Amino acid sequence: MKKRPVELLVLSDVHLGTYGCQAKELVKYLKSIKPKEVVLNGDIIDIWQFSKRYWPKSHMKVVKIIMQWVAEGIQVHYVVGNHDEMLRKFLGFKLGSFSVVNKVLLDVNGQKAWMFHGDVFDLTMQHSKWIAKLGATGYDMLILLNSAINFCSKKMGKGPVSMSKKIKNSVKSAVNFINDFEQIAADIAIENKYDYVVCGHIHQPEMREISTPKGSVMYLNSGDWIENLTSLEFNNGEWKLYHYMDDVLVINNDENLMEHTEILDKNQLFQNLMKEFKILAAGGHK
Repeated sequence: MKKRPVELLVLSDVHLGTYGCQAKELVKYLKSIKPKEVVLNGDIIDIWQFSKRYWPKSHMKVVKIIMQWVAEGIQVHYVVGNHDEMLRKFLGFKLGSFSVVNKVLLDVNGQKAWMFHGDVFDLTMQHSKWIAKLGATGYDMLILLNSAINFCSKKMGKGPVSMSKKIKNSVKSAVNFINDFEQIAADIAIENKYDYVVCGHIHQPEMREISTPKGSVMYLNSGDWIENLTSLEFNNGEWKLYHYMDDVLVINNDENLMEHTEILDKNQLFQNLMKEFKILAAGGHK
């Protein structure tokens, strides 16, 4: 399967290291594309719930693919979220084409795009982090239970259901939180005259224009790889909300499960990264 070129890929809320992470599906997607630039918009590795007892090969493959992109010189911005907040100790770190940041400001086809995870707007995160962590553990268990229910549902010839989506959509406070989150992000972006505001965090894929008396902005959210299996792609002057479940070619491409493209081992990856770093150090800025 020929790799599909993508000018800019935005990926968030993968939650590697949790039972809910759909890493096998993500590996198939990542192997089907060839990005020029990548923004990992928070919660890629779930350090909150990280356990040495649960780290499947598919989760490691996701990391290796990203590392290979870096080794090839593809610009990768790692924006820190709340579930990987320990990485904030490394803010400003750069190695070759890889960087750890709090936010990204990019010129996208002549327009300004402001990208950040979005946990800064979450009052629970700021004032009651233990409640947020407890909720995250409960959410992971709910996803695990949901997987078992969907397995039985498939055996009975029925379609999948999302328990957490139904809960979120039926609880008024959850709906209000999502609406408030999107509005606050849009208000700040309009105030700063950005053309796009790109978030993650709330696991709600979205792409729509939000207008206020002060102006308008395109609000984008990359969703997640637990329930929605979505990402944002920019190509040929247009944004697209990618849905894995709609991509029949990738889903049915069993060849993607094999090592169709060379995945470098960790020593080769490290050597390539160090080589790139030495070139940058010797020559200043590229």
